[in-house]
Amino acid sequence: MTASDGFFDRLRARIDSVDSVVSVGLDPDPKRLPEHLRERDLPRWAFNRRIIDATHEYAACYKPNAAFYEDADGWRALRETIAYAEGKGVPVLLDAKRADIGNTARQYAGLLDHADAITVNPYMGRDSLEPFLSRADRGVFVLCRTSNPGGADFQNLEVAPGKRLFEYVAQRAGEWNERGNVGLVVGATAPEELERVRELVPDLPFLVPGVGAQGGDAEAAVEFGLADGVGLVNSSRGIIFAGEGESFDRAAGQAAKRLKERLNRYR
Repeated sequence: MTASDGFFDRLRARIDSVDSVVSVGLDPDPKRLPEHLRERDLPRWAFNRRIIDATHEYAACYKPNAAFYEDADGWRALRETIAYAEGKGVPVLLDAKRADIGNTARQYAGLLDHADAITVNPYMGRDSLEPFLSRADRGVFVLCRTSNPGGADFQNLEVAPGKRLFEYVAQRAGEWNERGNVGLVVGATAPEELERVRELVPDLPFLVPGVGAQGGDAEAAVEFGLADGVGLVNSSRGIIFAGEGESFDRAAGQAAKRLKERLNRYR
């Protein structure tokens, strides 16, 4: 596989090589970092490096959330993290939830110069996502039915007889998949809706959050989240903060292994 291959081709190869669909969320909350790392030059990078060393053999993907890096040192830490993960052969999906129009959208899409895939928000429509969709070698995961309780506030609104907004988003995302680089974000905390989205778009891979600390349905995540074996089930806090102190990384590795084994029971 080379960088010119499509993201989902590279992801499939990674899934096959480690026999895992686990996405490890790299969300290094500074308030939760181990005490012995806080005096490092880049504490978030020091933390992530240890997490990657402990989990990479179980990880199909790493998913850093941009919110934890949006300051000068944070962006440095993120660049180091991405380079290190890719040095281990693990693709990186940047959870940034970006979208806008015109020059702003093109600037946001520049993040794909550094990551293999990105999450985007469809609220502003096709033109706001075109700079991302045009990157045929990069993955674009469109928010569809999110895992948070408030996701239902808008996503479950009926926008036509018998059709909810998240269902319409799924169908439109399927139409936008002209370059074979579109996936959907569909949470494991709403398994019936996860199943419904799979019915609407049988060929789109999903990023399924909510299985870890949010207690989502692991079996449904695997049954409906994968398209021909390709997809990702994410856990962030449930892995990276599984332990504390000097041996935090060992606990993270064990948590990632357990999640891999748990998900593989349903694959």
